[in-house]
Amino acid sequence: MMDTSADMDWNPGVYQRFRGLRLRPALDLMRSLGPLPEGDVIDLGCGSGEVGPALGQLRRPLIGIDSSPAMLHHAKLSGVYSELREMDIADWSPETPPALIFSNAVLQWLPDHTTLFPKLAGMLTKGGYLAVQLPHQRNAPSHRLWRQLVDELFPGRVDHSKQPGILLPAEYHRLMAPLGKVTLWETEYYQELAPDGEGNPVRRFTEGTYARPILQALDPDEQAKLIAAYEAVIGKAYPKGPTGSVLFPFRRLFITVQV
Repeated sequence: MMDTSADMDWNPGVYQRFRGLRLRPALDLMRSLGPLPEGDVIDLGCGSGEVGPALGQLRRPLIGIDSSPAMLHHAKLSGVYSELREMDIADWSPETPPALIFSNAVLQWLPDHTTLFPKLAGMLTKGGYLAVQLPHQRNAPSHRLWRQLVDELFPGRVDHSKQPGILLPAEYHRLMAPLGKVTLWETEYYQELAPDGEGNPVRRFTEGTYARPILQALDPDEQAKLIAAYEAVIGKAYPKGPTGSVLFPFRRLFITVQV
């Protein structure tokens, strides 16, 4: 997934601040699946294991793959995984064909989806599923403003090619339709983010995931300057309600392929 050096490791506390909101799309993806054949279930990019208990109900050996030691430590505490492996998910391949490769909001970090998706589908046992959920929010103000502001304040400092990105939905359908039965849909979740004493909740939601590569390219003083600039404008795009909460539309793309 990402570099696992200490300064690049994921922060489970920041990520799990919005655990419930991040979990709902994964459960919606799970509910779309039909009966599985025999074989392992792979939680590809399992993170802190928030989807593990639900995947464990499929009554299959559950294997979690992630590059973050901190996240894997939290996943282990759930007690539902048969095995957890610390590795770059781009390098993973199964020992035996799995029944399900499940990836919740992870594959957007990997490049070359035209090669990656057919490769993953080709690993499955007959009748198995590839089930993927991808954020489709890159052009929304919540994400676009991070890119615009860092380019204004610190031109040339951030390589945007390393930012997460995905193909158009029609491109995934064209790519995967020859490999099996494809189901493709989008959902925009209107998430109510509670007031956050440490700043705008939209900033807190995005800085732990999408904005990580941007912030990590800057030194601490520069990070503080960028965050202050983001805080100054994000409320115009996502105004607070009477209680201080923010209604935050977040679009996600879902793809399942049964081979």
